[in-house]
Amino acid sequence: MNIKTKITLGFLAVLALLLALGGYAHYTVQRLDRSSRTILQDNFYSVEVGQQMLQTLAGAELHVPGARAQSLARFGDQLQREARNITEPGEQLLVDSLTRELAAAAALPADSPGWAPALARMRDLTQRVVALNLRAVTRRNELANRTAKVASRNLLAFVALSLLVALSLAIGVPEAAVGGLRKLSASIEHAAQGDFATSIAIESRDEFAQVGLAFNRLLRHLNEFRNTNLGEVLTERNRVASIVQTLDEALFLFDEARVVLVANPPACALLGLPQAQVVGQAADQLAHANPVMASLLPLVTAPGPAGPQPFTVDQAGEESHYRLLVHNETWFNPVRSQMEFLGTIVALHNISDFKRLDQAKSQYLATVSHELKTPLSTIHFHLKLLLDQRVGPLNAEQQQMVGTLQQENQRLLKLTRNLLDVARHESGAIPLQARPTTVADLVAAATGPLRLQLAPKALALTVDLPAGLPLVLADLEKTAWVLLNLLANAVRYSPEGGRIVVSAACQGDYVQLSVQDVGPGIAPEHQERIFQRFAQVPDAGGAHREGNGLGLSISHEFITTQGGELGVRSAPGAGSTFFFTLPRAHEPSYSPESFSSL
Repeated sequence: MNIKTKITLGFLAVLALLLALGGYAHYTVQRLDRSSRTILQDNFYSVEVGQQMLQTLAGAELHVPGARAQSLARFGDQLQREARNITEPGEQLLVDSLTRELAAAAALPADSPGWAPALARMRDLTQRVVALNLRAVTRRNELANRTAKVASRNLLAFVALSLLVALSLAIGVPEAAVGGLRKLSASIEHAAQGDFATSIAIESRDEFAQVGLAFNRLLRHLNEFRNTNLGEVLTERNRVASIVQTLDEALFLFDEARVVLVANPPACALLGLPQAQVVGQAADQLAHANPVMASLLPLVTAPGPAGPQPFTVDQAGEESHYRLLVHNETWFNPVRSQMEFLGTIVALHNISDFKRLDQAKSQYLATVSHELKTPLSTIHFHLKLLLDQRVGPLNAEQQQMVGTLQQENQRLLKLTRNLLDVARHESGAIPLQARPTTVADLVAAATGPLRLQLAPKALALTVDLPAGLPLVLADLEKTAWVLLNLLANAVRYSPEGGRIVVSAACQGDYVQLSVQDVGPGIAPEHQERIFQRFAQVPDAGGAHREGNGLGLSISHEFITTQGGELGVRSAPGAGSTFFFTLPRAHEPSYSPESFSSL
């Protein structure tokens, strides 16, 4: 028998018991109701009429003129009502006797001495009628009580039987339904622990037997699938492990608790520890005993945007430079429908050779720039002498040629100075003296030298500095040079009669300064390249812009070194807004004097 049939039969049995119990209870209640209703309708009615008849006879004893006649008439009505409700044996004889006595009493004169005996006989007969009905009430009440007791015992027996049957069904049916589930649950638990050999024993032919057969087939398939793919998984793992082990970059992998899961040989060599003492250890514990890990761990756990970071290690008295990249790897698990954290990957690429080459390049660049500066300055001096009339007159064509040579020499001198600034900044020869500075002083230092450049193109310069700007932490000279370089570019690319706006605004712990022009704008694909060295980007017409491509690069170095950011917002034909941020000095704010359009 299958489980569905067992459960259905169990529910039907309980339903039949409920219907039988309810039917018997209804029958018993109806029977008791009929019995009580019969007593009320038959005997109690006769008792009530008898009581009324006795009261009427009591009124007939009064010696009031006309009272006896009225009482006898009322007694006759009551006697007729009693005659219509004859329910007990002998009651009819008593009613007939009362009828005769009533007729005899009605025939007596008002002052007859036979009134008293006649009323006494009528009273006696009436009391006998009442007593007869009272005895019937008592008898029927006892019968009803016995019937109720029997019904109560029968109901209790029926309830006990129903409880026994229901209890047996409540124990047997769920057990039949859950027994197979226990076996299935135990087998699933073994499978969850990786034991696919524990199958379900089939001992019946119900639904659970079918489920057990299907689950046993599933276990066999899973076991085959695991055995088939285990080798492939191990091969892939070994392949990935071999790739990691053969990398020339130091590579760490940390889990959520910052326990080292992977450390390849270069990483272990960087720490100066064998791999067995690194893998499986907590990074915090390694940091206590290993100075390299102590220096590395703060960079790994530091919040902020992911990106390459410099990392220097002193090994055997020689500095080794690394390019540190930290990446928190997450992926979407389609099985669980959620993002999961895989680990923190820390890669360190040794750039010591590139650092030495870069230093050599900077030294060579500084040397060449310095060597070029002296002859270029001499050429510039002799060109000025040629233009001096006291040395000798030049014709117009010669003056034009000398003027052109002087302009090109000035360009070479400017390029040489920029190259020297780049080389000095890279080598640290140009220290930045960051001090609390007012934004107003910074803007004034940059806009002062720019006045003469506005007139040839009839440009208007507007400075908009809100009141209450805080002090900024900056090198006044270098930062003013950056702002002046941005303003010079705005003057160069603004059309005649255009407007340049210098503004400032607070942004949290930073102050942003902006230079807005109405020039041709910069295409989005070129906005990242303009801050690179020697970058040349075309304007809206396709022609390359003027300049050597070093001004913005140097400006970017100055601003980022001070903890700020240099950027641009632009669109072709809509002008450009160059901006840079400087950290607040967290000192009392300064209210600048009002600036007007220049």
